[in-house]
Amino acid sequence: MTTVASDDDAVSVRQATPGDLLRIHRIEQLAFPQPWPMSAFENYLEEPGFLVAEADGGVVGYVVADSVPNHGTPLGHVKDIAVAPDHRGEGVGRTLLDSALETLREGGAGSVKLEVRASNDVAISLYRAFDFEHQRTVPNYYGNGEDALVMVRGLD
Repeated sequence: MTTVASDDDAVSVRQATPGDLLRIHRIEQLAFPQPWPMSAFENYLEEPGFLVAEADGGVVGYVVADSVPNHGTPLGHVKDIAVAPDHRGEGVGRTLLDSALETLREGGAGSVKLEVRASNDVAISLYRAFDFEHQRTVPNYYGNGEDALVMVRGLD
């Protein structure tokens, strides 16, 4: 578990549990125009990279990350990350992303990728701060026709 100071409150990061799913799904619905269904989160419960951030006695954000074989060295994939609206700008997303990257590194991943909406300047800025680089653009990636930027970084 990771604990960091975030303004006046401590934020801790831990593995997601079934009891977290309703709050995670609610945050997902608030964060994205095409939210994942509850069943998608249920499918990742056993993944070491499915982490939640807690503050003020409850879940305030989450990240879903896993890895897949890739020419002998696993490739990490940050699939979803979101922070409750009332906790944005407090470093929760940064803490979650840092924890997910460490989990992927510990799992043997040599690099990590993610997709982000081309219009999501806040997320792109966060990813650039973590040394992610734009690798390519996938046209019409999202259900509403928006493009995705595929961003990658090494984990050495």
